[in-house]
Amino acid sequence: MPMNYAPYIQRDPAVCAGEPVIAGTRITVRTLLASLAEGLSVEELLADFPTLSRDAIRAVIAFAAISAEEDLPVLPAPVLA
Repeated sequence: MPMNYAPYIQRDPAVCAGEPVIAGTRITVRTLLASLAEGLSVEELLADFPTLSRDAIRAVIAFAAISAEEDLPVLPAPVLA
């Protein structure tokens, strides 16, 4: 069952121009994903952003996974003869 990321991620046009952020912060999902992609560990992110939690970082990854799934085309199932 996928993680419910909704309590951790919010979009508000008045905060970071509506980009998805960690709820109650101005830390963007994009910033955290880029940091993870560059090789930062969860421990390093928690040290750099003391307001973050491990669950918030997991929520960012879940949000990205679901977003990517929505953007990928679904191919038809192959016909087996």
